[in-house]
Amino acid sequence: MPLALLALAVAAFGIGTTEFVMMGLLPNVADDLGVSVPTAGHLVSAYAIGVVIGAPLLAAVGVRVPRRRMLIALMGLFTLGNLASALAPGYGTLLAGRVLAGLPHGAFFGVGAVVAARLVREGRQARAVATMFLGLTVANIVGVPGGTALGQQLGWRATFLVVTVIGLVAMGALAALVPYLPLERRGGGAGDAGADGGVVRELRREVRALGDRQVLLGLLTAVFGFAGVFALYSYLASMVTEVTGMAESSVTVVLALFGVGMTLGALAAGPLTDRALRPTLYGALGALALVLVAFRFTVHVPWAAMATVVMIGAVGFMTTTPLQMLVMEKARHAPTLAAASNHSAFNLANAGGAWAGGTAIAAGWGWTSPALVGAGLAVVGLVIAVVAGVLDRGAPAGRRSRVVARGAGAREARSREEAGSRGGAGAR
Repeated sequence: MPLALLALAVAAFGIGTTEFVMMGLLPNVADDLGVSVPTAGHLVSAYAIGVVIGAPLLAAVGVRVPRRRMLIALMGLFTLGNLASALAPGYGTLLAGRVLAGLPHGAFFGVGAVVAARLVREGRQARAVATMFLGLTVANIVGVPGGTALGQQLGWRATFLVVTVIGLVAMGALAALVPYLPLERRGGGAGDAGADGGVVRELRREVRALGDRQVLLGLLTAVFGFAGVFALYSYLASMVTEVTGMAESSVTVVLALFGVGMTLGALAAGPLTDRALRPTLYGALGALALVLVAFRFTVHVPWAAMATVVMIGAVGFMTTTPLQMLVMEKARHAPTLAAASNHSAFNLANAGGAWAGGTAIAAGWGWTSPALVGAGLAVVGLVIAVVAGVLDRGAPAGRRSRVVARGAGAREARSREEAGSRGGAGAR
């Protein structure tokens, strides 16, 4: 694998840490700033809102910016947002810092996925994208538990200062390891990066790609399917302390186990997606619904609860790579905005899943109710994915995705594109 994928993974590690660590720091932040825990919980939603807004906006703004430069700029904005969070004097400014830190999230992973896919040969694109996402999963093994423990000992501001340093390291790694990649040449003269007309045509092409039925169904699958994960994950700490009876100090271990599961899921998702995209997606969503239902019962036994947490992390995160590759393939002539918007969908799932799980608890259904709510959301995502697959099979052959209809013509076209990418990637 190219070293550039390591730089992308380092950046993903920082992003994953700052996204998820707030869930473990909520009591500390609430106590320090004098707000309630539910009010502090809005800081989780603030980051998600930043992602939802920033993903399509920044991806559109940077549509003609060279990929490496765009990645560095996005990490710079991320680093600034975390520094602002660390230095925030009050709740309102911390809320603004969280939104700022979330703005580049989706655009970074959207551009990063396109770059990762162009760095490798035909048939290994999904594995390259999954390698980038490994940074996100490792963050949940090391970054989130470590950041939570650091925040509990030295104060939550110390955690965001450390993430700021990680952001600076990632910027240096991106500058040193990611090669110059020429912008993809388009038909109709859109390849002229210096012409205003070319920029407008490129932006229109990217926006039109979002209107594709399969892209929209893929985004909708992410919103509902991944919401099942966050319906449970958002309240996992409370479940293991209130229901399982584990000590508060064990929360970091449980979060690390969830991260282990995410990493295993990411490792499996790459080769499985390269081999069979839609079956991988169907299997992951179906398995997610089953293990969420199982958690409703295993949560009462510590060892069984922890084993189920690993499985939830694995099958939940196994959905991300096929969904990312699906929208990129369906919008293959304008993939950046579609790939970035996919992360808006994931963060809508984050916010929506947390809201649905919290609503169930508030309604008096019990601490374990988010597991059943999550299972229902995963089933909805699976139904949408299956409907999308049926519609895709019934579409004219010329409109099918090359990742599904893997005919000789599709392989030849993809090989030509990859050869062109490699030809330009060597120049700095």
